Amino acid sequence: MNAPSWPADPSALLGPAAAPDAPAAEQQAGYSIGELAEAAGVSVKTVRFYSDSGLLPEAGRSPGGHRRYGAGALERLRTVRRLRALGLALPAVAEILHGEAELAGALARQRRETRRQMVELRWREATLAAFELTGPEGLELLGEALENPPGPDVLAAFWRRILPVRLPARLMSAIVASAVPELPGDPTPGQALAYARLHALASDRAAAASIRELTGPGPDCDAVRMYEGLGEAYELAGQELRAGRPPTAGGALDCFVQAHAAAEHRTDTADFRRGLAHRTAGRRDTRMERYWSLAAELRADGEPDMGSAHHWLAVALKSSVRYA
Repeated sequence: MNAPSWPADPSALLGPAAAPDAPAAEQQAGYSIGELAEAAGVSVKTVRFYSDSGLLPEAGRSPGGHRRYGAGALERLRTVRRLRALGLALPAVAEILHGEAELAGALARQRRETRRQMVELRWREATLAAFELTGPEGLELLGEALENPPGPDVLAAFWRRILPVRLPARLMSAIVASAVPELPGDPTPGQALAYARLHALASDRAAAASIRELTGPGPDCDAVRMYEGLGEAYELAGQELRAGRPPTAGGALDCFVQAHAAAEHRTDTADFRRGLAHRTAGRRDTRMERYWSLAAELRADGEPDMGSAHHWLAVALKSSVRYA
């Protein structure tokens, strides 16, 4: 099917209009407001509204002062109604008709906005269905989380509160991007509930401060060096997880240990590994484990995340120390 042919100049949709100083007989040609409304199948009120909005200019006035519209007004009015039927707001319609915006671009923007609205409606539907899983007690939990359209902002803010403030912006952004799950566009009721629970956890500032104190690097640790090294270790552990390999000694674990040793200006020795295993176990936080469990429910791709990679490495470290 061929695409509709639109004029290069959208103002051509107006059709020929009489000049302001045209003879009275010429200005009276075309349509009265009632005739135009009847021809278009709309009310006189609609024609008057579009005319007053500047979308349907008059060609002139009759001797009695009544509005007259030129020969192109009918197609112009139909074009306005088509654009409005596609959801375009009046300002966007005006920009197209006045040649200030391209039709294709305006429709592409409207399509993106429609897609956003559809995602929001799917989340609302999933949230309503989630009440069947929680009962009335879930009203506060789900209502608080979904008072605004779901998004990553609350989760990102949570991570920025628990990470060291002295991290460079690029490193902070990379960690946050890896830690915050991409929300599904068509969530299940279970995922809506998981998001609500994750939202509640991430909104707890006191919990974030406690997690930061428990899991953060010590005062003598080079946090930048540690987190950069951990990023590489998590990537290697992710490869092991994708391959279905159990936690074991190897390159991923060596990289994990080296990240800590280098940041603490220590050497990777058997004693250091035993101490690191003890500290890693002692820094376990049930709230962070819950975060990663809920985040996994939201991930549609099933890809390993930082939480699963860290767990794999912690188990590998504990096993290697135990059997060393």
